Amino acid sequence: MAALRWDREGLAWPNRDASRFVTAGRLRWHVQQAGSGPAILLLHGTGASTHSWRDVIAPLAERFTVIAPDLPGHGFTAGRLPHGPSLPNIAAATGELLAALGIEPALIVGHSAGAAIALSLAQSIRVPVVGFSPALMPFPGLAARLFPALAKVLFVNPFVPSIFARMARGSGETERFLVRATNSRINPAGLRCYEVLLGNSEHCAGALAMMASWDLEGLKGQLPAMDLPVLLAHGTRDNAIPLDSVRAAAALLPRCELELLEGLGHLAHEQEPQRATRLIIDFAARQAAGG
Repeated sequence: MAALRWDREGLAWPNRDASRFVTAGRLRWHVQQAGSGPAILLLHGTGASTHSWRDVIAPLAERFTVIAPDLPGHGFTAGRLPHGPSLPNIAAATGELLAALGIEPALIVGHSAGAAIALSLAQSIRVPVVGFSPALMPFPGLAARLFPALAKVLFVNPFVPSIFARMARGSGETERFLVRATNSRINPAGLRCYEVLLGNSEHCAGALAMMASWDLEGLKGQLPAMDLPVLLAHGTRDNAIPLDSVRAAAALLPRCELELLEGLGHLAHEQEPQRATRLIIDFAARQAAGG
């Protein structure tokens, strides 16, 4: 299957009027930009896209300049990173995008793997971070060794993304997969976007490539040196990222707050976007007032 096309799959994309395409490095980024004021950068997680922030962008744009890109290999961003989509490479590429946009964010918000990218990027530009359902710690025990190896095996098999995408295109399969994987039920607009994304083999290949290149052990070692204001917000029903791992990450970060989101799953910011927006606004206000 061909890559997603903006003039086809993108015609009904959430916040389409805020979209633009920006070339930075070897990538042609799909970016949504809205509002004015201090800039907030929103980074989605593995397998998602800008649509993940669909109900957060507009209310944030009433106070801030909001920047939300599709990460490399995801959604409508085209091109490949020269040395693969590792955490440092994606963070560096995102920095190049910000430079091309002429934007210096006052706050970075990330979901899941996007939270890891946010922290990596924030080290160099020294800004606060909000992480929803943050994927910051290695998988426990045997999974720490098996999962990265399995992701690499799946990535190098050219048939796997096509098989997964074909399965996702089955009636109701995407919704069932999301509920199993995230323990979250989201609105129809979000579900339609995931159906488009997960039904596309190029997008699936990009998500697998990111997982195959991820080194959370390396990130864990860097957390104690990240002397930045951080808020981690985690759903109590998230079955993708264990709460214990989020507590452990929060304990390693020198200036971290932990907010538990009762009854929400891995896609908490999509389940209750108003609550997610309020957390971001309140945290940004505290930092602007000196913490």
